[in-house]
Amino acid sequence: MKKYLIQSIRLTVVLIILLCVAYPLFVAFAGGFAKGKGGGEKVLRNGKVVGYALLGQSFTKPQYFWGRPSAVNYNAAGSAGSNKGPSNAEYLAVVQGRVDTLLKYNPSLKKTDIPADMVTASGSGLDPDISVDGAIIQIKRVAAYRKLDERTVAKLIVENTQHPFLGMFGPSKVNVLALNVALDDLKK
Repeated sequence: MKKYLIQSIRLTVVLIILLCVAYPLFVAFAGGFAKGKGGGEKVLRNGKVVGYALLGQSFTKPQYFWGRPSAVNYNAAGSAGSNKGPSNAEYLAVVQGRVDTLLKYNPSLKKTDIPADMVTASGSGLDPDISVDGAIIQIKRVAAYRKLDERTVAKLIVENTQHPFLGMFGPSKVNVLALNVALDDLKK
């Protein structure tokens, strides 16, 4: 019995040192080595901060690519999902409204062409990325409003597509802010 008590005390002391001292110190210093030095990876345009690479933001003008909807209006202080499921009538009405808006501004689209990420909010409400399909369905609208060739806009999507980690972990995705900054820079 005494043997197990001593082992338990040793394990407790080791875990206290690891979890209450070493890990918090590691986290405190790790921010200094991360992109953005722990203050977020800022996206600059003409020397001004236009957003953060890992936080979604609202784009509603038709000449821009639209991001994934947010249940919290892209408010990072209140990161959350709606917690409403597919059987909730209010949630279904919100999703249908998003579908209707996409169809209104993209008249060549069919309802079946719309990827789920373009009408449903993420769990955090702050997702900065959309699927490649979510970007592709917006090419015609963006090209028309900007008076650009659709191939030029499609090329920007290809250039801004992030592929899965190690080629197999996660989906291909497009950062909406980076894509819209590249779109604005195209005019120059």
